[in-house]
Amino acid sequence: MPKSKNKDTDYENPIEIADGIFWIGFYDQQSGLHCNPYLIIDNDEALVIDGGSRPDFPTVMMKILQTGIAPNRIKALLYQHYDPDLCGSIPNFEGIIKRKDLKIISATENLMFIRHYSASSRLFSLREYDYQFTFSSGRTLKFIKTPYSHSAGSFVTFDPKSKIIFSSDLFGSYGTEWELYLELKPECIECTNLVDCPKKLPNCPIKDILNFHKKIMTSSKALKFAFEKILAIPFDKIAPQHGSIITDKRELKYIFKQLTSMLDVGIDGIIEDNYHFNFGNLDERFKS
Repeated sequence: MPKSKNKDTDYENPIEIADGIFWIGFYDQQSGLHCNPYLIIDNDEALVIDGGSRPDFPTVMMKILQTGIAPNRIKALLYQHYDPDLCGSIPNFEGIIKRKDLKIISATENLMFIRHYSASSRLFSLREYDYQFTFSSGRTLKFIKTPYSHSAGSFVTFDPKSKIIFSSDLFGSYGTEWELYLELKPECIECTNLVDCPKKLPNCPIKDILNFHKKIMTSSKALKFAFEKILAIPFDKIAPQHGSIITDKRELKYIFKQLTSMLDVGIDGIIEDNYHFNFGNLDERFKS
């Protein structure tokens, strides 16, 4: 039997998920929404992906310090959308890093909202970087836009060196039972009954993933478009901003199939495809 990646995991410290890449998140046992900021260290430079909320900042920064990197070696903060659970700690990061050349990078559609977090650093759009970020060593991160999954400016980040996709809310989940790495039981990978577990297991990680996407993503069309983009990337692992890291190819295939077959995502779960809107008589409604 393969050794569990979660056995004896110490969530009080940073966890290296690949060479020079660290999970620096906060395991909140009282919450079902576990946030996963990531730190990439390349020689003496570093970049933070989706840095986290303001209340989580002391935990996140302590874990950055525990990796041995000095905060002033962080040259960029990358935000894959504009929600407060990612961006709320921007002023805290700026106050500790204290670099005049610190860069905040995101899609243009996100930057118009990110500026309202009192960011004092210069904001850079993905387009200004030609949809990639290159460290001094030449190592390059690639940005792939996934619009409306779940915001207009959403995107994912691919690191060719580790073959990890940092997927933001895509592949995320909401649930009180959480581990850093997803580990499905063999029978779960073949399961077709996600309503009533045939094995009567107390928790279904796949159901948590599906329910999260139904509530957070805008539509089935947006979700399928994002997956089409992602499947063209030669990745081996997916590291979401919520939920668990997925590394097993069988689990990845199963989750892709489940997510791409959903029809009731976002607005699609409220309004049927054949629904016809009735706006009545507009002339009468706005008659002077």
